[in-house]
Amino acid sequence: MESVPLTKNKKDPKHEIGYFERLPTHVRDLRNTPPDLFEDVSFTDWSSLSWDEVNRPYKVDKWAEGKKKWEEEHGERMGVKEGWKHFNKSFHQLFIKDVPEEKEQTRSAIWNRLMKLDIHGAGEAIEELVQLLVWNKVHRVEDAIWDPRGKRALFEGLDVEKPEVLFLGAADGYEAMQLLAQYPGGHAVLVDYDEFCKTDRFGKFPAQYPFLGNNPATGNQKVYYKEDMNIDFVVDDIRNLKYGKEFDIVVSIGLIEHFPDEYKHEAFDMHRQFLKPGGYAILTTPRNQLRSKAFYTVMSDYMNYGYRELMDIHQMGLYAWEHGFEILRAGYIKAHNGLICKVR
Repeated sequence: MESVPLTKNKKDPKHEIGYFERLPTHVRDLRNTPPDLFEDVSFTDWSSLSWDEVNRPYKVDKWAEGKKKWEEEHGERMGVKEGWKHFNKSFHQLFIKDVPEEKEQTRSAIWNRLMKLDIHGAGEAIEELVQLLVWNKVHRVEDAIWDPRGKRALFEGLDVEKPEVLFLGAADGYEAMQLLAQYPGGHAVLVDYDEFCKTDRFGKFPAQYPFLGNNPATGNQKVYYKEDMNIDFVVDDIRNLKYGKEFDIVVSIGLIEHFPDEYKHEAFDMHRQFLKPGGYAILTTPRNQLRSKAFYTVMSDYMNYGYRELMDIHQMGLYAWEHGFEILRAGYIKAHNGLICKVR
């Protein structure tokens, strides 16, 4: 395995417990007071649920224009790997936007095009402004993409020390870094079959982003950065991995909803096959809620390059139960459902 080289960065003295800052591109949140924005439904009797009761997930079917154009040009359906490559580059463009500046530029463009009676151009600029406003609300106001407070609450209380973590479909690796902050001294392997995730999404993740975690030496909380963590990035198809049952935690964030029902067993098997006996599988999926449906509609050109479902936590939990997992914790965070499981 090849480790991604990390550039050393001086710690920011502002980053103390309770710190909060909204930057043009993202939020830094080290608050540790309620609410943690995690709604727990772990009391559910998963064995008693049925699909007639919970219904099937909502399928997102508004495709990205880039996907439709690619398929027209190539005369075939866009494959899964090709779709993920397009998605990763497209989605990454949102994370690197200076949103306040781009909003001002887009408003100016709308006015200029209207003055020139360029109605079509003005319409395109208005659509771009709407997308910026939605992204600003979701990522910079609600902080619902990374959601550090919700994910800290979801991940807390695991019986592990210096864990070996495997992240399937890792993208920017955010959740592995949060886990390594909460359970320091461990090691994470990030896996994604798109090289762009290694070089850009993870490789260019903000070095000064602070993760609130734990200090085993003092029993207090501590701030960590990407450079503090032992992480390897493997560019490969999950199905080609040669690991055995050697990981304390196998995590996926927004993975199983990309598998239609006839392939769901493969998604859950991918978690099971790498777990040590007694290890934890951590899974999240986007929530089936009105704001999520609106997000994937308005942001379709950035997001919708492949099969995608929106679930509620009971649908997600029933899938996990049917595929042989005991559910230890289940609940909602801002934009996602979350499960902590062990093999049953």
